[in-house]
Amino acid sequence: MVSHPQPSDQAPTARRPASVTSRSTTTRRHRATRSHSGGASFRLHNEFPDFAQTGDVEIIINAEGQEKRYTLHRLILAQCSGFFEAGTSEDWSRNQAQGAASTTGPAHGNGLAKIGEEDEFGRGASKAGLPFAPPQDRYRWKYELDWGNKDDEVPMLVQKPMPSTLFGGDQPYRPPAVSYKQPAPPPANGFFRSFTAMQSAAYIPHQAPDNDLIRDYDNLFRIFYNYPPSLDPLNIAESYIQCKSLLNLADMYDALEVVGPRIDHHLLQFQSRLWKQIAKYPPSYLKLGYLARSKVIFAEALVHVVGQWPSATNQLQHHVPDSVFDLIEDKVEELAEKRLKIEGKLFRLTLTTPRGERVTPMNSYVDWLALSLFRQWLIENTSPPPPLPPKNPSHFNQPSPRTNNHTNNNPSSRAQQPQYQNPPISSGSLYRLLFAAGPAYLPHDELKRFFKTAKSFSSDSSSGGSSSDVNYRRDELKKFERRMDEVKLMARETVRPLIKSFLELDLGRDAGGAGGLGYLTCTKVEEGDFPWE
Repeated sequence: MVSHPQPSDQAPTARRPASVTSRSTTTRRHRATRSHSGGASFRLHNEFPDFAQTGDVEIIINAEGQEKRYTLHRLILAQCSGFFEAGTSEDWSRNQAQGAASTTGPAHGNGLAKIGEEDEFGRGASKAGLPFAPPQDRYRWKYELDWGNKDDEVPMLVQKPMPSTLFGGDQPYRPPAVSYKQPAPPPANGFFRSFTAMQSAAYIPHQAPDNDLIRDYDNLFRIFYNYPPSLDPLNIAESYIQCKSLLNLADMYDALEVVGPRIDHHLLQFQSRLWKQIAKYPPSYLKLGYLARSKVIFAEALVHVVGQWPSATNQLQHHVPDSVFDLIEDKVEELAEKRLKIEGKLFRLTLTTPRGERVTPMNSYVDWLALSLFRQWLIENTSPPPPLPPKNPSHFNQPSPRTNNHTNNNPSSRAQQPQYQNPPISSGSLYRLLFAAGPAYLPHDELKRFFKTAKSFSSDSSSGGSSSDVNYRRDELKKFERRMDEVKLMARETVRPLIKSFLELDLGRDAGGAGGLGYLTCTKVEEGDFPWE
């Protein structure tokens, strides 16, 4: 007998899979595992001085126990520095790679095949979910500061081979830098929200390193990336030392064209203080202006150097290029020729009578006296004074027979050395006095004394002259002074070309008046005179 199952009144329920649970039942939910890789707290730095994502040149500076690391771009370094352009060139890099391969050998030169995955766009992506993985086949360069074997050697960057890794490539991929994640601020409204946003966007100034060498390298790379260098903005003496050190470093790495304009811009901010410093130390600023390719600083220092020549010969010879030294000598010759022409015109100045004749002792004795006095004063101040004769010239021709060993130690028995007059005033002060005219030289008292002396030799009258003679002499004295003023005005116009100043320095205010500088400052530096053009 065959039995059949009896149909039930209730419809059979389908059995759910074991993996599917009812949503109505109370179950414990498990949060999916979160990966912090690539999040806000794990960000790759890609800003100066560490371009971890895009940089391909690693530079390490070690000095006095301090270390500074940079990860920069080969393209920017090559554009700003001829040293890096040559060191990272294709030929140089190929030779370095061949040398490293021959040194390490095949056992270390070949790594295992690189394992990678591609995303939906075909780009390489890391298995850890990093936002960016640099291409492992990109060539990288590494430089370290080499101090050399001797104390007098200048430390310089030397290219080092990149260490090979087990999985291939020149350098292992560095894990992302871990930075502290700031907690989110509590919601706020009004003033507190604005103040919080302002604090987060505040600019943090760059702090210069303590070591001078590290500071110079840091300023060099900051200029490469168009950041302002860390130079003293207040003390011009300290700023000069920093600028000079930075320019010497830029000269080593063939980067003066990039660094020079930054130095020029920084120093020109001092304005009048800079002009005073250049007047104090013109040879030093001439060399600095040449290195910085600063037309203003170089021209300002050149005017001082030419005016004081040859006092700066020892400081500039063998310390500046021949082109700079030749430029100085050419400007000195031009200034000497100009002076000779002006002096010749001064000595040829003359006065004329109402009939147009030159004054002589015969036709106008008073006018001739004024002209003679001016020429004598000019001779005394433009030519070196002759030595005075000794007081006892017979002492040199006839030595005393009683001299003994103790005679030379006795001041009374010493031979009288020739005495020299006081040197004339400097050329710059002389021509400025001539340009000032008036009572600046040959004042009224000196003219009166000279006129009385001259008239005493030419007069045959007795000492007790009449009142008419006294009045006549007063009239002649006034005429003598008027004619001297005419000579002074002619001399003023004659020396005008020598009084021109092509300095930024204000001679009347910053140089202590017209006689502040004892040399001429009329040297003009033309646009084509700069030796680097």
